[in-house]
Amino acid sequence: MKNFGYLFFAIVFFGCKSQAVLYNDPIPDHESWKINSTFVNEERVINVWTPSTYKGGSDSLPVIYMPDGGVKEDFPHIANTLDTLLKQKKIPEFILVGIENTDRRIDLTGPSKVEFDLKYIPNPGGSEKFRGFIKSELFPLIDEKYRTTKSRTLIGESLAGLFVVETFMLDPQMFDHYIAMDPSLWFNEQYLIKNFEELIKDNNYENTTLWFAGSNTIDIQQYTRELEQKLSKSATGLLWQYSDEPREKHNTIFRATKEKALIWTLNNRR
Repeated sequence: MKNFGYLFFAIVFFGCKSQAVLYNDPIPDHESWKINSTFVNEERVINVWTPSTYKGGSDSLPVIYMPDGGVKEDFPHIANTLDTLLKQKKIPEFILVGIENTDRRIDLTGPSKVEFDLKYIPNPGGSEKFRGFIKSELFPLIDEKYRTTKSRTLIGESLAGLFVVETFMLDPQMFDHYIAMDPSLWFNEQYLIKNFEELIKDNNYENTTLWFAGSNTIDIQQYTRELEQKLSKSATGLLWQYSDEPREKHNTIFRATKEKALIWTLNNRR
């Protein structure tokens, strides 16, 4: 980890907003509302995109949940991609729920006492509360406000990808489908990788899918590849796909792989 440098960490910890500004993504029609959370003890902004046919229809739709889901983060380009793929008839209809960040370094990480981590993340360890917020407060509100099925997908990149993989290992029944681009598996001295077998041994993955990708970034690629190897020997019943992307960098992989990730995942509902 000592070879990373400040630029990498600026991308990992603060990059969602800067990427949205860089690409100048058009903001799609959507609804925004606020929720006061007792789990994370603050107000959160929620952005919801629905397909163009939703308002005039009656069907209930599956839901994709996304951290880094602000209008100045990843919400616009994922919503626009879903809209394009729908028009191309490459995916079925879904609702997208974006959760806007306050401090993603807290929400998206588990606890760590590693000095290197604490240098860049002064207060890690909020992922359990963030999961509680999504499960106990956000799920019921989305199901109340929108016509939804019980099928749920979680998508994220970098630290959000770490949160996706952590949730997949610790609470796999929370979502049916998981998508993680360049998950920051180096965090906490690779805790999730080192403890993979123990963390998943009692889990049921019979109706679960996992799609994940790794770029050429130092200390990310080696752990996504290691996760692939461990999955090959474990997680019986899981339907999964790994996309090795040696030509992609950490700040390009989300946009480079999002279409194939969504097409594979949303057409492999179980």
